[in-house]
Amino acid sequence: MTVDLAEFARAKNVKYFMISYTDLFSGQRAKLVPAQAISDMQKDGAGFAGFATSLDLTPAHPDMLAVPDPNSVIQLPWKPEVAWVAANCIMDDKEVDQAPRNTLKRLIAEAASDGMHVKTGVEAEFFLISPDGKTISDEYDTASKPCYDQQALMRRYDVIAEICDHMLALGWGAYQNDHEDANGQFEMNWAFDDALATADKHSFFKFMVKSIAEKHGLRATFMPKPFQGLTGNGCHAHISVWDKSGKTNVFADNSMELGLSAKGKHFLGGIMKHASALAAITNPTVNSYKRINAPRTISGATWAPNTVTWTGNNRTHMVRVPGPGRFELRLPDGAANPYLLQAVIIAAGLDGIRSKADPGRRYDIDMYQHGHTVEGAPKLPLNLLDALREFDNDKSLKTALGEEFSSAYLKLKHQEWNSYASHFTQWERDHTLDI
Repeated sequence: MTVDLAEFARAKNVKYFMISYTDLFSGQRAKLVPAQAISDMQKDGAGFAGFATSLDLTPAHPDMLAVPDPNSVIQLPWKPEVAWVAANCIMDDKEVDQAPRNTLKRLIAEAASDGMHVKTGVEAEFFLISPDGKTISDEYDTASKPCYDQQALMRRYDVIAEICDHMLALGWGAYQNDHEDANGQFEMNWAFDDALATADKHSFFKFMVKSIAEKHGLRATFMPKPFQGLTGNGCHAHISVWDKSGKTNVFADNSMELGLSAKGKHFLGGIMKHASALAAITNPTVNSYKRINAPRTISGATWAPNTVTWTGNNRTHMVRVPGPGRFELRLPDGAANPYLLQAVIIAAGLDGIRSKADPGRRYDIDMYQHGHTVEGAPKLPLNLLDALREFDNDKSLKTALGEEFSSAYLKLKHQEWNSYASHFTQWERDHTLDI
């Protein structure tokens, strides 16, 4: 049943709604709408100039309307007079095909038409840093192996516990929080859900973490590699597919290798088949490639892949199958767009099922120690430009994600790469000034 946002406001004492959408570069855009006006906004949407955000639109385009999805509404636990609601972008009475949430919704519908219900979970890692972004926020967090550090976790108890309390109050099924493998880094976990619900929660989680960090005088970053020598921020995705009722996991088959059914194996085959192109979406920034192609970190491991391989319960590969009925994609990083991450997983997986793709040989070696012995497995792109070229050459993946989306994404991302490539750095001065 569709939520009536005006009634929601009356029942919850909400004064304002944040009508929010996420653009192609993961920018979260919003308008703050008083509750008295929300009925009209629920029907017609809030107006935006699409050109003013990271979408491939011009000032000549008509208003883009962000129509709230009332079933996504979340009352801000730290500011209960405000509610956040994810929106779908509309222009001239048509969906804006390049808008990330619209792209994901279309692929979810496509999977549903094949009787498949995709469920996912994400492991969103982040750093708590100084407001100027130059250092981690805890001067005592200096261990060479800081993962699960009890004291470091408790020194940030006020921030982590407040975020977790909010997730519990929202009914997300939060179940564990830890200090991660880098100094100043944390991960918080909540229950898996339908792909759209996970994307909405992921989007809200990033907003919430940043807001609570600021409340405590800190800054939170999901940047893939904010500090040289430290493990970067991953955003591992756990993937399963269920029947149309959502009650039977069609990836689970205990008679098969690792408990992964034939359909699950083909879905995985699609991920492997499109992995190099996938990286343009799952690792969407220049900085992303400083994580997946990093030298060994202070802790002894990057915990990030650089080769297209899969395995059982082994964290050194791009994909691991930790138990029956699901697998974990370890490629995505903290910069991944919450909606496009889910969309590209579904697109690649559906293609794998339809083409009965073979994921290839399973490797159980330690890739960090013996990866050099693997022959024939593609290396992941070395930089964003290589990833964009892989994506541009992957015609079936572009078609699955939508031609308008793919064209817009490639255009804007190439502009971003060109901006980076033309930027002069201190490294250049340090190494070439006296040549």
